Amino acid sequence: MSFTHTVDGTQWRFNSLRELLATASPERSGDALAGLMAASAVQRMAARLALADLPLRHFLLEAVVPYEQDDVTRLIIDTHDAAAFAAVAHLTVGEFRNWLLSPAADTQALTRLAPGLTPEMVAGVSKLMRHQDLIAVARKCSVVTRFRNTQGLPGRMGVRLQPNHPTDDLQGVAAAVLDGLLYGAGDAVIGINPASDDLPTFIGLWQMLDEVITRFEIPTQSCVLTHVTQQLRGMAAGAPVDLVFQSVGGTQQTNTSFGITLALLAEAQAAARSLQRGTVGTQVMYFETGQGSALSANAHHGVDQQTLEARAYGVARHFDPFLTNSVVGFIGPEYLYDGKQIIRAGLEDHFCGKLLGVPLGVDVCHTTHAEADFDDMDTLLTLLGTAGVNFIMGVPGADDVMLNYQSTSFHDALYLRDLLGLRRAPEFERWLERMQLTDGAGRLLPAKAGHALLAAASALSAA
Repeated sequence: MSFTHTVDGTQWRFNSLRELLATASPERSGDALAGLMAASAVQRMAARLALADLPLRHFLLEAVVPYEQDDVTRLIIDTHDAAAFAAVAHLTVGEFRNWLLSPAADTQALTRLAPGLTPEMVAGVSKLMRHQDLIAVARKCSVVTRFRNTQGLPGRMGVRLQPNHPTDDLQGVAAAVLDGLLYGAGDAVIGINPASDDLPTFIGLWQMLDEVITRFEIPTQSCVLTHVTQQLRGMAAGAPVDLVFQSVGGTQQTNTSFGITLALLAEAQAAARSLQRGTVGTQVMYFETGQGSALSANAHHGVDQQTLEARAYGVARHFDPFLTNSVVGFIGPEYLYDGKQIIRAGLEDHFCGKLLGVPLGVDVCHTTHAEADFDDMDTLLTLLGTAGVNFIMGVPGADDVMLNYQSTSFHDALYLRDLLGLRRAPEFERWLERMQLTDGAGRLLPAKAGHALLAAASALSAA
């Protein structure tokens, strides 16, 4: 099916929903690299006007990746909740934008609606929205999850403590963990990206994290962010696995390039749940995504990268995750060239994930060869905090020494909490108070001499 719109006497034609969505997208280097970006600002505006007139129902009739060829498309269509969709089924994309910004679209209404929306619908409406629109709507969305603590409650923001080490040295990782805890980070997860690729190393990391959590009775969860097959092997070997991690993409071919299938994710979810390690909930999955992953795998099917990112959230949603985050600037300037593109993408990702009912966090990050700097990241961090992001990263010094990219530090989280009055997960906050690391208002306190965490850190340095 084709779509047309006339601007100043010129009729613009878009030959498919896939082409319409790509042409309506804000400028970004990945779409330019794929040959999908609008040729001019006028063509982009024509596409947006045509998209605004498109009935939402059309997204159920035309797939951007063929149903017969792609299991992500089949997942999206086959699990669509028609009853939930009924509330907005009569609207066009433009009317849907207006409704989302209206008082009628409150938190309760958006929560009810989420199962009725497809990723392509939310990607489409995001292309019609300014930054303030993305922020205003995302802030109204509430996606609450539970494992050993509760994430996503209004007025709260979690931090993933990311203690990566270039050689997976257990003492080095443990020192970074203790450092982060002293700064009040780690309620979302203590999550390590291992440099190694062998099971004994992973088991050592799982056991060390479990020992720290158990010793200090910390209401948080751990994760070793290796391939899901290694995590299944770890569970079979008796490793203390809390959350199961996997990167996911928005097409079957992208997920194949990651070495996964939907059936494999279901197997891992069942295995982790069978361990019954959660104390307040059973949501055991942790997913990461990123705009550009499908293009880098030559698996984009001519679909723009932001629409495919939203489809990755459709995969995540199906497995009821505890955490999901976009590593928005990590893949590089080939996909998001500069600070402006990274900021826009981060707000889009957060909006689309939350609107779909996914507990979206964002790794506010960039690589050193991108045309971006920490001022850009401060801007995105502050905007996401205002938008109600579920969690961010806590990296020692904001510089990941293993992955070699720039993210957010323990101090950045303290800045955002102080600026916006954001609290930690309630269970974790009570633990910090018991440990005399925060006061009753959640403000960080200096650890007194002889504090148990300081003593543990000193023991590590002396070892």
